[in-house]
Amino acid sequence: MTSFNTLGLAEPILKAILEAGYTTPTPIQTKVIPACKADQDVIGIAQTGTGKTASFVLPILNKIATAPMRPQSKCCRALIITPTRELAAQIADNIHTYSKFMQVRTAVVVGGTKPGPQIKACARGLDILVATPGRLLDHMSTNAIDLSATQIVIADEADQMMDMGFLPSVRRIMKALPSKRQTVLMSATMPDQIRSLAKDFMQKPTEISVAPASRPIERIEQSIRRVEKAEKRAVLCDILSAKDIERAVVFTRTKHGANKVAKHLEGVGLSALAIHGNKSQSQREKALASFKAGTTKILVATDIAARGIDIDGVSHVINFELPNVPESYVHRIGRTARAGRSGIAISLCASDEIKLLRDIEKLIGKNLDPSSDERRNPSKTSEENRQKTPKQMKSANRSKARSKSKDNSQKRSQASDPSGDQGENISVSGKKAHRKPHSNGAKRGHPKKTRSETDRRKPAQADNTTSGLMRILSNANTQRTQTTSP
Repeated sequence: MTSFNTLGLAEPILKAILEAGYTTPTPIQTKVIPACKADQDVIGIAQTGTGKTASFVLPILNKIATAPMRPQSKCCRALIITPTRELAAQIADNIHTYSKFMQVRTAVVVGGTKPGPQIKACARGLDILVATPGRLLDHMSTNAIDLSATQIVIADEADQMMDMGFLPSVRRIMKALPSKRQTVLMSATMPDQIRSLAKDFMQKPTEISVAPASRPIERIEQSIRRVEKAEKRAVLCDILSAKDIERAVVFTRTKHGANKVAKHLEGVGLSALAIHGNKSQSQREKALASFKAGTTKILVATDIAARGIDIDGVSHVINFELPNVPESYVHRIGRTARAGRSGIAISLCASDEIKLLRDIEKLIGKNLDPSSDERRNPSKTSEENRQKTPKQMKSANRSKARSKSKDNSQKRSQASDPSGDQGENISVSGKKAHRKPHSNGAKRGHPKKTRSETDRRKPAQADNTTSGLMRILSNANTQRTQTTSP
């Protein structure tokens, strides 16, 4: 079994790793660290929570330890670009942990804080600069930061930077770097846009993948609960009230939604805090610190904050709403089952989120909703049909056709009388409906006379008519005779 001692790292780094409690490198670390030490460009694809951060931080520290150099003013030897403030802070914490027995100049440059202290920190020169794209470009435009002497650049969580629209900014940063440099690109997924970025800015990169792209780690127990929107809050409270909840992260789609969910949970007696882009940096740091210390049991977050929650001991991830981007599902549930532990991911799915669920299932290659009628009925019907004989099938189809014809006839009859029985009799002859008014004195609902009764009355009516005519003619002849007689 590989150990950190076999990876050729400097003694101060090994001492810090041992003190941090790590003895065996993860698969991504075992492969990426030697490639980075050999100054190769590297594309690393690994699931969230597999130790990607240490896989690029340790080789950077090793180069600083083995080739010490005083950094130039406003310059940095290594640049780490990351999508969120939280992730930048987590990477900086890792650097401090592994460089405990070294002298390393590090600074974090992110938005949401005053630029003055950042400019001052960069002015003296840095070994490692950790930055988000937007604030880094701001400092570059004012010449507060100079990348002309940068030897190593790391693009961490490249797929999330793409999702957040940072790729144009990343390209501008890459163009400002020296052509002779080492480039490392780390990602949990590898969309085409990221491959295009790698093709444009990397030299014959070594691609290292320790797991299929976009597949969550197997230690996460995933499940779906079909719940309508109006019932989601009650179901969420039931889930979070369980005794096995140690620490839970609840994900919503919007910042406003995160605030509302956190407020509702607090209202029912569950300790919860919200973390999202509208919170100040100090608020976000306090929320994470409270969650990490166990003071706050539940953290309600948006997707932007998802990658920065690198905290061991998260037992549950709850998707209060499914993400619009399928890849975000992988990153969300990756907040649990970290550092070799297991975890539980529960997603609440409303009827209008079924398409989002199917997109997620397609991405991860797993059916999360096995009880769905949409998945089960087709095979069941097919099995029943295979058990029927051809004669039974023919009879069943004939019955269906008769039933359909009867239903259509009833619909036509109803369509011909939209107002119902309102003093009119309706007779249907052939395909057309004719309306006939009631006869004088006829009562609504009086039974119709049969055809035979009508036919029997016709001869009697004819006899009466003939007798009347005969009497008229006889009277006329009598009057004529009386008139002409002398």
